Amino acid sequence: MTLDVAWAVDWVRRSAQTVTEHRDELIELDRQIGDGDHGENLHRGFTAVVAKLDALPAPPADIGEVLKLVATTLMSTVGGAAGPLYGTAYLRAAKATSVPQIDSPGVVAMLEAALEGIVARGKASPGEKTMVDAWAPAAEAAAAAAESGAGPAQVLAAASDAAHEGAEATIPLVATKGRASYLGERSAGHLDPGARSTELLLRAAAQAAG
Repeated sequence: MTLDVAWAVDWVRRSAQTVTEHRDELIELDRQIGDGDHGENLHRGFTAVVAKLDALPAPPADIGEVLKLVATTLMSTVGGAAGPLYGTAYLRAAKATSVPQIDSPGVVAMLEAALEGIVARGKASPGEKTMVDAWAPAAEAAAAAAESGAGPAQVLAAASDAAHEGAEATIPLVATKGRASYLGERSAGHLDPGARSTELLLRAAAQAAG
């Protein structure tokens, strides 16, 4: 089984929908340990992505073309740290998916490329209370699922579940990167907004895969 361009487009649309549905939650999470703009920024970014997708003169030729559209749009419309981080993640993922279809190893390559992009851009490691704490376990779970013979949908489901667990695990952590690090010990007890949005986006990918 493989995932195609239609899946990638559906992932984008579902991402925009879930970001809209959880906008207030993401704003509140970011207000607690950041500057409160994460939900609004992502909502604006993915709304712009869908608008550009709708305006394309022809259907995208491959999955990477869809993800590159997401990357460039987020970079140009999303402020704060999220724009560059997610933009780099989707851009690296696009380079790993410049094909019409991807199988389970292709899904793993996509997720690992996105993670590498985030780490390269944000210089964060697991345990520092950032979106890496959701992306890293997601990529690891995806690789394990693929190695066990799971199909692409199951690989994405495993990644989504691991991202959820990773996001929840940020609650007791003390932030040492980003704006939340300014709070020091007071950052403990709060869910990282970037990890939460990562979980939401990966869940949308899994749902689009069925």
